Amino acid sequence: MTNSPGYAYVRIEEKAINLTTAQAIKSVEVCQSLSNMLRDIYLFRFDPLTGNIYILASESIEIVINQNGEMKFV
Repeated sequence: MTNSPGYAYVRIEEKAINLTTAQAIKSVEVCQSLSNMLRDIYLFRFDPLTGNIYILASESIEIVINQNGEMKFV
């Protein structure tokens, strides 16, 4: 912590989480299935802070893939 007159600064260090092999395989499977069903994929995002993959498709399909490669609909 660094102190200046009237101010305090705090440095927050975040540890990035890497994509797992199980997630990579499951995300390709999910995207391929969505594509086979002619569903548009609007968002594909890996969050390095939580380690989750988020996929938004069509009008109401929301999928989260955790680090173990387990998929759930939200």
